[in-house]
Parts: sequence; C-alpha cells; structure tokens
Amino acid sequence: MFERPRSGERAVLVHLDLQQESEREDLDEFRDLALSAGALPVAAVTGARRTPEAKYFVGSGKAEEIREVVIAEEAEVVLVNHALTPAQERNLERLLKCRVLDRTGLILDIFAQRARSHEGKLQVELAQLRHLSTRLVRGWTHLERQKGGIGLRGPGETQLETDRRLLGERIKALHRRLEKVRKQREQGRRSRQRADVPTVSLVGYTNAGKSTLFNRLTEDSVYAADQLFATLDPTLRRLEVEPNNPLILADTVGFIRHLPHDLVAAFQSTLQETQEADLLLHVIDTADPEREEKIEQVDSVLEQIGADKVEQIAVYNKIDATEGVEPHVERDDDGRVQRVYLSAVSGEGLELLRQVLAEWLNAARCRYQLKIPPSAGRLRARLYDMGVVVAEQMGDDGVAAVEINIEPHYLESLRKQPDFREILPPPPEPEF
Repeated sequence: MFERPRSGERAVLVHLDLQQESEREDLDEFRDLALSAGALPVAAVTGARRTPEAKYFVGSGKAEEIREVVIAEEAEVVLVNHALTPAQERNLERLLKCRVLDRTGLILDIFAQRARSHEGKLQVELAQLRHLSTRLVRGWTHLERQKGGIGLRGPGETQLETDRRLLGERIKALHRRLEKVRKQREQGRRSRQRADVPTVSLVGYTNAGKSTLFNRLTEDSVYAADQLFATLDPTLRRLEVEPNNPLILADTVGFIRHLPHDLVAAFQSTLQETQEADLLLHVIDTADPEREEKIEQVDSVLEQIGADKVEQIAVYNKIDATEGVEPHVERDDDGRVQRVYLSAVSGEGLELLRQVLAEWLNAARCRYQLKIPPSAGRLRARLYDMGVVVAEQMGDDGVAAVEINIEPHYLESLRKQPDFREILPPPPEPEF
C-alpha cells in the first residue's frame, strides 16, 4: 500500500528530542529501522522542542533546514522518527518536494516486506489500510473543489467518498478473511489443549535473539538476522526437553517502543499465541545498554495485549558479547527461577534453559500408579496421546501397570468421563 523505500534509496532522518518522556524516541534505533526497510540514510537532522509544532511538527525553521539538506544530499525520501498527523505529513511533502514517511509508516513498511504467511500478509494489509484511511485526502488534492459555484463544481468530494467506501469495503473483507484464519488457529489451539501439551512463547524486544534461540532449542531453521523485525509470522514447534515431556515452543514477532496501535489491533490473532501461553520466556539482550528501558517497553506491550498475568521467566541472551557474565540461573527466595543467562549463538547455557523448562513442566505434576485392565484400552491410548506415561509394565493377566506424570487439573478432566472414573486415582488430599 505504501511507496516503500527502494533498496539503497537515499533518506534523510529527522529526529527531535521532546520534553515529554512518553514521546521520546531513539535515533540509533530509528537508523536501524531505516536500514531494515532498505533505505540508505545519508544525513540526520536533529533538534529539540518542548512540544511538536502544529504545521510541520518540527517548526518552520527546522523544516527549512531539512529542505536544504534534502537538496544538498539529493535525498529521495524523508523519514521522521515520530508519528505525524496527516496534515503535518502533507505540509512537509509540499515544502520538501519529496516523499515523507513517519515512524508508524516506516514500521508498517518493514512488516509488509517481512510478511510471508497468508495471515501475516492479511494482517499487514489491514494495518496499512487503517493507517492510510486517515491520509486518503492526500491522493485527491487535485480534485478538491471547496469553493463551489458555476464552473467550480467537480468530482472531488464524490471521488473521496467513493474511495473511502472502497477502502471500507476492503477493510471489512480483510476482517472476514482474518476471522476465518483466526478460527483455524483457534482450532489448532484447542487441539493442543485437548492433547494437554503446554505452550511456551518467546517474547522480547525486536533483535533480542528470539529466533536464534528458537532455532537452537528446536534444531529448526527459522529465518534469523541481525536486523529489526527479522521474524514476523509466528512459528510453533514441538519440543521435548526430556523424554515423554513435550511442550509447544512459539516464536513470535518482536516488540518495539510505541508499537503502532494499528499493528496491535491487526495482529491480535497472532498475539493471542502470547496471551494464551502457559509460560513466557522474555528474551533480553544482555549486551544492550538500554536493556532495562526495553524490558519496560515489552512489559508495557504485554499489558496492552492482556498477557501481563502469564507466568514469565527472563532469559538474558548474548552473554558471549558481555564481558564477565557466565551462564547461570538466578532464583528468588522461594527457589523459583527468575532469570537464565545464556548465549543462543555459542550455545552456552542452553542446557540450563532446558533444565529450567523441564523443572517448570514437572513442578505442577504429580506421579500416579494406575492399573489399567484390557477393557480400558481407550484410557491407555489417551494417556499416551497426552505424553504423560513415564513407564509401563504389562502383567500376565493383561492388566497394565502404568506410571504417569500429570498435572492435577488434567487428571480431573479425565476423571469426569464415566469410563475412566473408577480406574483413575482419587484426588490428592489437601495440605494443611
């Protein structure tokens, strides 16, 4: 939907230090975003303001400075490290005589380049259309006839209304198609729940090393690169951290400060993998000097999507690039794991993470000994499908002595079925 920066397109970066902390952005991160989009930053114009200026956002004097830099550097696009209003974007384009893209538009462009799956492409297009709908008038300024009168009436307003209607119809169609995809994803999620396989989701700031860690743990080949938003579409793989103890590991999109609201809304079904996970592994770049601020940004997005109540373990990655940090596990006063230090690139500490995941899987499970007669073959098959059978010994009379390791609430769901009620053990006695 956007005229995205072509590979190597010369770009001028514009960055302001604003007084309000909530509106501040990072110039180095924005330069990485521009490179990820395929642009070639040739200059950066910086400044400071108490509040944004209504017409150009940057102020008229700074806008003239940007225009001179654009001419001197023969730039083809200006990238602004802030969210612009449609009027500000339009005014800057008229003055600079080149395309202007704000931070939200740039992130949407990167997502458009990264989307590979059918769902991902639909979600990106939906986010782009929502963003574009507020800027629709820009494309039809040559048709506007606001004065009226004989000889001055024209198709301008009608064309805008037609365009808005077509845009609205396309958005509705995308919603319908995404709803079908959401139902398919929900069906897969219910299948995993029926099989009682817990889900662990990797979350974290973009470029923290989630995909590299995912590949290391699952021995997969998900695309991973030293760039922002290298991974867009979620990937799920079955992982056995120990025999007969599987989990589903999900690699999800990275977060970033001031993640555009259109993206959060459009990617709701994808982010649901994070919302409904049993455990979050928050991957953190140990070598990043701004890691504490980025941790807060990730926690903020998790709260925004309703995943802040999910149990979380911090995984401090890239210790190979951090002097004096060895792989280790940190626990709280109750012995619960809080942080794991490792390197996904070198493999240091990966075994510690596997042990932590195995410990987490077993923490809520209880061991039971069952005597399953030949007539209860359906129960035996169900236990194997759930992956909770630890050992089995078949007797001469055909009765199987089965040892299972299962979470109590899963056992309760099995006990509700009449065929299994008499065979399964009674509920554990409450502890006082």
